[in-house]
Formats: sequence, structure tokens, C-alpha cells
Amino acid sequence: MPRYRPHVAARPSWRCRVCGAAWPGSPARLALLGEYRGNRTGLLIYLATLLDEATGDLPDTDRLADRFLTWARAR
Repeated sequence: MPRYRPHVAARPSWRCRVCGAAWPGSPARLALLGEYRGNRTGLLIYLATLLDEATGDLPDTDRLADRFLTWARAR
């Protein structure tokens, strides 16, 4: 049985260490939603902190809010 490897960001590229996709990709988002189940505010604070860190590393800051935060808002 394959072992699960968490989809975490490699800095300063902010690409997934496992699959190479822009982080947070679908697997990372699902894991974060599960980890922060019932604490959407905590998730958004965590993601906002990472967004702030990524802003210093990535050149295209215009789309980072969508990449890091918009998907995590309550629907």
C-alpha cells in the first residue's frame, strides 16, 4: 500500500514538494480543509500568513489572493 505524503510547499517556489503543482493544489486544499474542519477562521488566518510570506518570494502577486485565500472562504 502506498504511503501518504503530505502535499506541502517548497519555498521559495511555492510549488508542491510531492506533485510539483502550484501550492496549495487540490490535495493540499483537501488536507487543509480536513485539518481545520470547524475552524474556518483559523484556516484563513493560517493561509493569510502564508500569503504574506509568498508575496516576498513570488513575482506575480496579483493572483496570490485567489491562490491562497479565495478557495477557502465559506460558501
